[in-house]
Amino acid sequence: MKLTDIFAPGIDSKEWTSKDYELPKFNVAEVVKKTHDNPTWLHFGAGNIFRAFPAAILNDALNSGKYDRGVIVAESFDYEIIDKAYRPYQNLSLLVSLQSGGTIEKKVIASVTESLKADFQFADDWARLVEIFQNPSLQMISFTITEKGYTYNDADLARGLKPVLAMGKVCALLLERFNAGQLPLTVQSMDNCSHNGDKVKAGVFAYAEKWVADGIAPKEFIEYLSNEQKITFPWSMIDKITPRPHEKVQAMIAADGFEDNETIITEKKTFTAPFVNAEEVQYLVIEDNYTNGRPPLELGGTLYTTRQTVDQVETMKVTTCLNPLHTAMSIYGVMLGYTLISAEMADPDLRSFIQKIGYIEAMPVVTDPGVLNPYEFIGAVINKRLPNPFMPDAPQRISTDTSQKLPIRFGETIRKYHERGLDKSNLVLIPLTLAGYARFLKALDDDLKPFTPSTDPKLDELMAIVAPLEIGKPDQDWSPLKQLFSRADIFGQDLYAVGLGEQIEGMVKELYAGPGAVRATLHKYVEAR
Repeated sequence: MKLTDIFAPGIDSKEWTSKDYELPKFNVAEVVKKTHDNPTWLHFGAGNIFRAFPAAILNDALNSGKYDRGVIVAESFDYEIIDKAYRPYQNLSLLVSLQSGGTIEKKVIASVTESLKADFQFADDWARLVEIFQNPSLQMISFTITEKGYTYNDADLARGLKPVLAMGKVCALLLERFNAGQLPLTVQSMDNCSHNGDKVKAGVFAYAEKWVADGIAPKEFIEYLSNEQKITFPWSMIDKITPRPHEKVQAMIAADGFEDNETIITEKKTFTAPFVNAEEVQYLVIEDNYTNGRPPLELGGTLYTTRQTVDQVETMKVTTCLNPLHTAMSIYGVMLGYTLISAEMADPDLRSFIQKIGYIEAMPVVTDPGVLNPYEFIGAVINKRLPNPFMPDAPQRISTDTSQKLPIRFGETIRKYHERGLDKSNLVLIPLTLAGYARFLKALDDDLKPFTPSTDPKLDELMAIVAPLEIGKPDQDWSPLKQLFSRADIFGQDLYAVGLGEQIEGMVKELYAGPGAVRATLHKYVEAR
């Protein structure tokens, strides 16, 4: 069983379906031709998340029989992905969905019809990109290039129409579309970062404004990009975990007789494969603001809505239903000696800890976005996502940059309680999380064995604040805690000013009582809650 067999005449589909592989329900060759001649969607970023999510959504839309165009992918950073993970397999891939019960679902993804290297050094590929951008049929370009992919610098801006960075290349292609008749287009980020459409827009405009100032492009180019009847930069919220190719998954599909199961590691250290393994739960919420039509991705589960609702969904995720739970369990998980998030979910104290933070303490300040139910979202996090045995995520990774995360993940909830005059006695486990951070900064686990805290730009500074404090010494000068918990840059506000400082100090003293105090304190407050 090989991916390229899908194109072979007389393929025995029973061999695949008998082993629970879902094959395309559409004529792949016809979709490839129609997309080549009149493309509607070009995506930048050929990584695993693209194949596991946007491309898979389109595959579902094609399977419905209600659409007939695929997606063309362009890679602007690691060109080996195209050469090693796409073209040898005629752009097909296998999506392996990792179920929380330890099983897998397998689906051949055939919605990607071309794969291109987005750089001037590849003349044929670049010429094809220009051709695509000049085609009036093109409706949307999209991105999964990570937040750092939207950056730009003076050196690249000075390269004129031969930039190296992704946003410069995109701007050069948009100039081609402008020159072809100021054709409309939507520029859609699908990256996991706040207000992502604004990041694309800022990058594109940085190059456009520089080129106009240097006389490389006409001033009308800026007017074109600024005209929302022509060009839009919608926001979106995306949520799906796509780990590196998993050895257990490789073994499972190899046992089926599926031969395209090797791991590919590029020189730029991208881990990919002809298959992609990803968690079963996924969300893609997009601001419905398109100028030239769009692919019907709602047929694959995408939710289209307003910009305000996208913002509400993101706020719900980041400040209540996912990110705070991750941070809380990572702080305590490290101190309790865990190395896997899924293993933490088998710990009754930790499971109840995050469940009560989400459902009881944070929920009162959540704005229900309407398109996703906050209670159902948390339920999926707790019952499907975090316990998934295929997810190799570790509290050590999640606790990276904790000082940068606390103001948003917990500070926003505390701020809303304070501003709305809500009863802050309802806040017990969120204060316990912040108290746990003061104990975490000692870099000693619950057995008083040293651990290495994950990287954080303020780690040394904050560790120095708690350095005078000793574990197992009740009668000591606790004033460093005042210095720590009054830091609005760390916690979103002065915790004493909002009436929580003394409560958190008391919890810290319990956590510092001696060996085993972290577990005992966690259990005490979770049980009482």
